[in-house]
Amino acid sequence: MGQTIMINIKLLPTKEQATILEEMSKSYITAINELVAEMVHAKQLLKKTSKNVFVPLPSAVKNQLIQDAKSVFNKAKKTNYHCIPVLKKPLCVWNNQNYSFDFTHISLPIMVNGKAKKTPIRALLVDRENRNFTLLNHKLGTLRITKKNHKWIAQISVTIPTIQKAGMRIMGVDLGLKVPAVAVTDDEHVRFFGNGRQNKYMKRKFRSKRKELGQKKKLKAIRTLNNKEQRWMKDQDHKVSRAIVEFAKEQKISVIRLEKLANIRQTARTSRKNEKNLHTWSFYRLANFIEYKANLVGIKVEYVNPAYTSQTCPQCGEKNKAQDRNYKCKCGFKKHRDLVGAMNIRYAPVVDGNSPSA
Repeated sequence: MGQTIMINIKLLPTKEQATILEEMSKSYITAINELVAEMVHAKQLLKKTSKNVFVPLPSAVKNQLIQDAKSVFNKAKKTNYHCIPVLKKPLCVWNNQNYSFDFTHISLPIMVNGKAKKTPIRALLVDRENRNFTLLNHKLGTLRITKKNHKWIAQISVTIPTIQKAGMRIMGVDLGLKVPAVAVTDDEHVRFFGNGRQNKYMKRKFRSKRKELGQKKKLKAIRTLNNKEQRWMKDQDHKVSRAIVEFAKEQKISVIRLEKLANIRQTARTSRKNEKNLHTWSFYRLANFIEYKANLVGIKVEYVNPAYTSQTCPQCGEKNKAQDRNYKCKCGFKKHRDLVGAMNIRYAPVVDGNSPSA
């Protein structure tokens, strides 16, 4: 049993190598779109080999683009050809048998003077916590090279084996805005994570700055600010998810349970003043970070039906609506509203399949 994640590595190609990568990336995407068009016209998968694909790319890359074209065609086929995906962002992909990485260079076949030649390209693995260095010792998958914000990025898929812990200790985690996350174990150990007030303050600050830049018609500055905001939000999700998994490890938890994220924007508890924050915060990303960090340490993540988790009394089962942040029941049970949600999530019915995007 294993999990596949992507490791991002910054590439530092020479001018000549950058030109070659740019040409190869454009050829790769063009060839895929042409192959997909042929298959859609024939309404079936075509038996193609690298000899049948006439583009200036190494044979190994041609074989990979054929596989990618088949995958795109299958997506079009599922919609009965009403929706045919067209790839636009230039990229190039190598399978794991055709490249090597020694933590300073990625060596891979590229087109040099019309011929495929295995060439080392300088790589920079930015890793503040040494996590990526450890992960890259596992089984490596495909290598994908693309250009983002005028910088070359190599993305390597890594398959990590996960080992499930013996026993069955469960922890419920409730996600929200005012309290980003609250967790409770099956023996009632509780911890709150994140700072909702700080998050809202930073969101207001970014919105105000965007409005100011918009009035001055500084579009480039707005895009830069948007990227900065996204990086900040992503960093917050990393910090919260890391803290949740560390807490689970301390408590020897074997299963973390989260709400299924379908329709969370319609069902999440919020006020009108928090509505803008609700629709810009990525609950799915935080849940995804929790899941892959948990899997790395052998903790399973399950998604449960969120119906009435914040309204049902964990003590008597009566449904009540919380007043502000406090939940009270006629039976005498009193707790923080988000904590009630986490307590009920522990034992709510598990939903099959993956949680969709929120």
